[in-house]
Amino acid sequence: MTTWRLIHTGKKDSAWNMAVDEAILIAHSEGAVPPTVRFYGWDPATLSIGYFQKARREVELERVAERGLGFVRRPTGGRAVLHDQEVTYSVVVSEDYPGMPTTVTESYRVISTGLLEGFRELGLQAEMVPLESEEEKAKYASLGSAACFDSPSNYELVVEGRKVAGSAQTRQKGVILQHGSILMDLDVDLLFDVLQFPSERVKERMKKGFLDKAVAINQLRKEPVPYEKAVQAFTDGFARGMKIRLEPGELTRRELELAQGLMKNRYGREEWNLKK
Repeated sequence: MTTWRLIHTGKKDSAWNMAVDEAILIAHSEGAVPPTVRFYGWDPATLSIGYFQKARREVELERVAERGLGFVRRPTGGRAVLHDQEVTYSVVVSEDYPGMPTTVTESYRVISTGLLEGFRELGLQAEMVPLESEEEKAKYASLGSAACFDSPSNYELVVEGRKVAGSAQTRQKGVILQHGSILMDLDVDLLFDVLQFPSERVKERMKKGFLDKAVAINQLRKEPVPYEKAVQAFTDGFARGMKIRLEPGELTRRELELAQGLMKNRYGREEWNLKK
């Protein structure tokens, strides 16, 4: 059983959170740190967009500021995510890690087994649905909004037919970074208030469709799950699902230096966040 590093970095701002994910990726590519699972949160609540999204076309940037939200462009693909009442995770591991598939789709499936086991640890009947048939693709098809949980993945993590986690992945320097949002609660009105739509009518139609496809953990349980309990459930889930031992650790001096540089030169700059 391989030992990975487990890190909890608490609630930080958007630029720091993304800088740390990439810093871990770089440090791992250098052989300086082991494969890592990290859990973290956001302060203030933040709207993140995928690497390829067009910020000015898809996001109401003035409203993001009015609402006091952070804003950042992720290094990974996918669509907009409101990071608020959630557990955020990231996994950093080499592409040539034993048993790790070479394709993005299959590696996503392997890493997401940790999430699957975490939901089950919380007593939820989660399942991973491969979108193979046309019927399955249609069920989770996007309505066209900029929201992440309105966008289908190759393997959907679902509870009672609705999506419970949104993840994205990038590969750089021979290393996989997969990170994602595990919803504890969901403020759909706030999310849709900061995204752009052709009209109010379209916005309301897409919001309704979104609610039919996405769900948060506390909507599925009689009693709310404390944040710490959820983190422990997904810690146990990753250990069991990926057959690894997780050993608590901290960011190294190298990672902290890398993160400071990435925050200053990339994730904390408008040139990066608004570049498309």
